[in-house]
Amino acid sequence: MEEKRIKEIKDIERSIIKTYRRDIYRPFVQTVDRYEMISPGDKVAVAISGGKDSLTLAKLMQELKRHNKVPFELEFIAMDPGYLPENRERLQFNCEKLGIPVKIHDSDVFEVAEKMSKGKSPCYMCARMRRGNLYARAQELGCNKLALGHHFDDVIETVMLNIIYAGDFKTMMPKLKSQNFEGLELIRPMYMVHEEAIIRFMNSTGLSALDCACTVTKKKSGNKRFFVKDLIKELKEENKNVDINILRATENVNFEQILGFKKNGEKHDFLEFY
Repeated sequence: MEEKRIKEIKDIERSIIKTYRRDIYRPFVQTVDRYEMISPGDKVAVAISGGKDSLTLAKLMQELKRHNKVPFELEFIAMDPGYLPENRERLQFNCEKLGIPVKIHDSDVFEVAEKMSKGKSPCYMCARMRRGNLYARAQELGCNKLALGHHFDDVIETVMLNIIYAGDFKTMMPKLKSQNFEGLELIRPMYMVHEEAIIRFMNSTGLSALDCACTVTKKKSGNKRFFVKDLIKELKEENKNVDINILRATENVNFEQILGFKKNGEKHDFLEFY
C-alpha cells in the first residue's frame, strides 16, 4: 500500500506534545486527571477500529504512559468484524506507521448484526456487539479497563440524540463500570477533545484512517447522528458556546425544576417532593 507524505513517527509523536498540546494533549491529560481514569497498576486495553479517533487515542495513551508518573500497562486491541481485505490492510498499515503494536482478532459481527436486525439499520446492534466483543477480549488479556475513542462532539451529540429521539436526558459518561464483565471499567480519555482537532492531527500525519468501513450499510444517509451534528453546527452560528453549554447542562441539572428523574432504575415524579 502506497501513501504520500507520511510523517516519521518521531515527528508525529513530537507534534502531539507540541503542535497539538493545547487542543489535544492538554484536554486529554486534564480529562484523565479530572475523572481519575488511570490508577497505579492498571492494565488498559485501547480499542482500535482504525478510524481517526481510535488511532489518535492510541498515540495519546502511549504518550501518557511515557510521561506519566503513574505506572500502568497498555494493550492495543482491534477487532476485525468482517472488514474488506483492503480495509484490514489499511488498519494494519496505519498502526505500523504509528508505532502501535496492535493485536487484531477476527469476528463475524457485521454478518450477525445484519441478520439480527431483520432488514432494519444494523448500526445499533453492531455497536453493542462490538462493545461486548472488545470487553471480552480485554478481559482475556487481563485488562481491568477498556479505553474508547469517543470525543467531545460524540458526547454532546449523544445528549441531543437522547432529547430529540428518545425523550430522555442523559449523556455519554466519561467512565462507567461494566455490568456484564466483572472488574472491567470503560473509560473515554478524549472526553474533552474536539473532533476538529483530531481531524487536523490525523491529516498532518499523512495517513488515511478508516471511516466506518461497514460492509452492510456502506453509507451515512439516514443516520440521525449526522443530522444532529449538522444541527449543532447550525446553532453554533448563532451562539458559539452552544456545544459547551450542552455539556454544562449535564453538570447543572436542577432537581427542583424538573418533572421527573430515574434513580437505580426507578422513576420518580416531582410531586413526590412537592
